[in-house]
Amino acid sequence: MDYKDILIIDDEKVVIDSIIKISELNNYSIDYDEDAISGLAKLRVNRFKLIICDIMLYEMDGFQFIAELQKLNIETPVVMTTGYSTLENAVKSLSLGAIDFIPKPFTFDEVASVIKRCIKYYEILEEEKKSEDKLVYVPCPTKYFRLGYSCWVNKDYDGSVLLGATDLFIKSLTSLKTIEFMEPDETVNQGSSIIKFFTDDGSVHNLFSALSGRIIERNENLISNKYLLEKDPYFKGWLYRILPSELEHEMNMLISCSSDR
Repeated sequence: MDYKDILIIDDEKVVIDSIIKISELNNYSIDYDEDAISGLAKLRVNRFKLIICDIMLYEMDGFQFIAELQKLNIETPVVMTTGYSTLENAVKSLSLGAIDFIPKPFTFDEVASVIKRCIKYYEILEEEKKSEDKLVYVPCPTKYFRLGYSCWVNKDYDGSVLLGATDLFIKSLTSLKTIEFMEPDETVNQGSSIIKFFTDDGSVHNLFSALSGRIIERNENLISNKYLLEKDPYFKGWLYRILPSELEHEMNMLISCSSDR
């Protein structure tokens, strides 16, 4: 069995070449295919830490590819890319099981940051598989919901909603340096970036919102004490309180955290 870090599946040679160049500069080993069916054939016999897959592919698209991975019980993390960078594609990618979404055209820094975080995500999951009693990361509380593995939702009694980052997302960052918040009264959309995390290695990581709405409060305590996010991501480390605008419809795209146990 061949072991490599990253499998790229894309029918644009220029995209493949760009990701290969970025990956090799960070010492990652690469393989690639131009269609999802050939990619699946490689995954049946080879091991990878990460898959970067385009949505718009001939014969089998990226969404169908994720479904096939799940049928085959292949748990390799998937990052979706597309030139059709709609919020709907981002949300669908994350809700179906992708761990991140990169719109095209992308920059060197965008891809490098996503790869670093997603390789770390893979390593965390591998550590969790090997540990028997050790808690490697804390899943979100059972009454919460999440978009992919990144942004959680907690509905409050007054109709507002708290948004935050899962412990798994935070642990996939390395050496958090600063946080760039949005402002109160700004509008957020499901699948759009709501916060930027800057790490000591120069990477910038976006968190995609689980819901649409208006920000009515942000956690000012995190501005002065970012370590609350790492120590208590589900309670004292919440990010925003929003007034949701499409709650009933958008909740259908979220995963109940009770399924994580």
